[in-house]
Amino acid sequence: MANFPVISLAEMNGDGRGAMMEQIKDACENWGFFEVVEHGIEPEFMDKVERLTKAHYRKCMEQRFNEMVASKGLETVQSEIDDLDWESTFFLRHLPVSNISEIPDLDHEYKDVMREFAAKMENLAEKLLDMLCENLGLEKGYLKKAFHGSNGPTFGTKVSNYPPCPKPDLIKGLRAHTDAGGIILLFQDDKVSGLQLLKDGEWVDVPPMRHSIVINLGDQLEVITNGKYKSVMHRVIAQTDGTRMSLASFYNPGSDAVIYPAPALVDKADKLYPKFVFEEYMKLYAGLKFQAKVPRFEAFKSLEAASTVGSA
Repeated sequence: MANFPVISLAEMNGDGRGAMMEQIKDACENWGFFEVVEHGIEPEFMDKVERLTKAHYRKCMEQRFNEMVASKGLETVQSEIDDLDWESTFFLRHLPVSNISEIPDLDHEYKDVMREFAAKMENLAEKLLDMLCENLGLEKGYLKKAFHGSNGPTFGTKVSNYPPCPKPDLIKGLRAHTDAGGIILLFQDDKVSGLQLLKDGEWVDVPPMRHSIVINLGDQLEVITNGKYKSVMHRVIAQTDGTRMSLASFYNPGSDAVIYPAPALVDKADKLYPKFVFEEYMKLYAGLKFQAKVPRFEAFKSLEAASTVGSA
């Protein structure tokens, strides 16, 4: 099997741009995941984000997690647990309206740093979306516009820590799923591994690399590209040693954005995916996250067909 794609963005505006774009195209078409380095976010800043995130977990969340584990008797389970994940998380919403000031236990420095982190990730997400547009033959800004809705995109960061797990064979860090949204940017621990994606029927490790950002494509990009790019099943394997940090930033459509295959990508092919409102998709996804994605698409195809018949 080919090596997991690691792509330098140093040539984003240089002579090597063509080769870089070809690498991104190949990764989107064949992996649904890739890792970027030299992406323009300062290593010193990423170190600061990591230091503050890990300090916050130790100070404010570790004891709560341990109490939850004890209350559920998870350290002594004898059979596989399939209804929870071995993770400690909280969610920061950035767009359309930030909730950072409302999150308890975040000190002023961490709040300020995470606001800056969000701005840098948003900027990188929009650059990547335009690169995808270029590779797909879509006009610049098409994907950002498709995500816009009436109030702009939805953007937020899931801050997760995966503590050492005594029974990693019985409890997943995070169960297998595809992401519902648009494009996901992950800043992960460079020392403790665990993230895997499903490729050609095999689970492949996503290598932890210092100061890299892992990119993956969500269900909405599969729909808009009419299946040219696909979202991919992935999971987190719990580890017996070390706590793994994960900051996953989700650049998603606005809640009322109407999602459908780009007409330019359907001209020479059948329309393979339905048209729907993103918020309605998320309602369905909430109950089916850890199940196959195809039935979700089929459910909206059926609704679309019924609507067409009803209006005929």
